[in-house]
Amino acid sequence: MSSQSAAQTDATITESAADEATMSATTETAGMVGVTAITLQAMGTVVSVRLNGGLTDSRGDAVRQSAQAAVAGVFGRWDDRFSLYRPGSELSRVARGDIRLTEASRQLRDCYALALHWRDQTDGVFTPHRADGVIDLSGIVKALAIREAGAALDSLGQDAWSINAGGDILVSGCPDVTFARRLDPLVDPDWVVALVNPLDRLDLLATVPLRAPLRAVATSGSAERGEHIWTPAPGIRSPFRQVSVLAADIVTADVLATAIVAGGEPMLNQCTASAEIEVLAVLQGGGLLATPGLRR
Repeated sequence: MSSQSAAQTDATITESAADEATMSATTETAGMVGVTAITLQAMGTVVSVRLNGGLTDSRGDAVRQSAQAAVAGVFGRWDDRFSLYRPGSELSRVARGDIRLTEASRQLRDCYALALHWRDQTDGVFTPHRADGVIDLSGIVKALAIREAGAALDSLGQDAWSINAGGDILVSGCPDVTFARRLDPLVDPDWVVALVNPLDRLDLLATVPLRAPLRAVATSGSAERGEHIWTPAPGIRSPFRQVSVLAADIVTADVLATAIVAGGEPMLNQCTASAEIEVLAVLQGGGLLATPGLRR
């Protein structure tokens, strides 16, 4: 994983994948009857897909299989091309000098250009380069895979879905809460995510509906894998243990969550001033900083 760009925590879901890993930084709330859940392993984490409707008949089986195959195919292609843990990946070949960057695929060059754009937008706090100069796009690739997987579900005719890849979540449409409202008339009509306390993984800091225009959330920090995020001043610890960012798109949420952890409160102030986002930041001592939309 690269310096500042590798900041995602390894979050999991609370339903059918709960037996595979413990609950982590960002998770979808459980108990939505009428929503079909699909889980798979990709990019070293659990990917959870939820589709509107119970899909319990034979047609539902075909829909589930098509959705799982589409999402797995997207994540597999991104991992095959960009993983530095795969010696045969295109990015590994660039890193070894087997091929020049100018000879790389259009997809790789476009991804690198996007990472450089975000480096400029964050004054170099987010970077696609490791300390040894190797290009590492892990800080942006997962979000791009989530975005493409969402487009794949749209192409299958799915009008409402959520994708949770290691705690980075993108949603579309609204879940079917008809049955749930028989039990609780006040149940939220939107997809709802839970932000987990990094000091106590069984405690929730907040449950937040993902309403338009903020349909994505990403969480970064040191709670899961220790101090793996490089700060601009080497040896200086980030003031934040965990940062969750809600944004209109998953790439923005993912990159800015990373940048805020790496850049501290000055970057938090810069990002909230320049982007339409909401942020919940957990300080190392357990205190909270929240933007107005999350203070309710």
